[in-house]
Amino acid sequence: MSRTPARNRATRAHRSLGPSWVDRLSELTHPNWARTLVARRVAAAALTCLAVALFVRGDPDSARSPVVVAARDLQPGRILADTDLEVREFEAGSLPDGAVTAVSDISGRTLAGPTRAGETLTDVRVPGPRLAATAAGIEDARIVPVRLADPVVAELLREGDRVDVLTVDADAPPHSGRQQGATVLASDAVVVLVTPSANGRDQRDRVVMLALPATEATTVAAASLTSAITVTFQ
Repeated sequence: MSRTPARNRATRAHRSLGPSWVDRLSELTHPNWARTLVARRVAAAALTCLAVALFVRGDPDSARSPVVVAARDLQPGRILADTDLEVREFEAGSLPDGAVTAVSDISGRTLAGPTRAGETLTDVRVPGPRLAATAAGIEDARIVPVRLADPVVAELLREGDRVDVLTVDADAPPHSGRQQGATVLASDAVVVLVTPSANGRDQRDRVVMLALPATEATTVAAASLTSAITVTFQ
């Protein structure tokens, strides 16, 4: 009888050293949960590291394009010099429509709006066909520069203001379309830029750039050569 416990222990030891197919099936259907949890955590950490690496690296196959950005904070009305601009490379898919790709395309032109350092410059930042069409809301638009008869009025104008453009013909009698010699040359013009005075004092140097349909733009441009021009606010 004393040999039975020892024999049972030997049998169990033999089974542990050589597990049967039942024992192996049990291990497959009931895995060690501690080992499984560790494996899951390791896999999750590896996937996280891979995702971070791919995010930092970006898409190696994405095309990159040179674009012109402001080298410093710029004020509207500034005549752009080469030192105001610099070229950087960005992913082509992240660029706005109309992004300028060469400094020579806008150097020497007038900046139409305030621009922060590092901001990408586009074709609507400088007076031209795209800016006129965008401001006036029509494709057939032009930008007309005018000097107002009362320079103080230019101080009140801001980019985006809508105004009516008038001229005064003191010798003409009042009739339809005129009141006390005033003639409305254009309605619903959009202010795209008011240039700063040349010396900071003489306001007569200030030019107001207006976006108008082509026909009205021609009328205003011709009248500005011979008549006093003013605007009324809407």
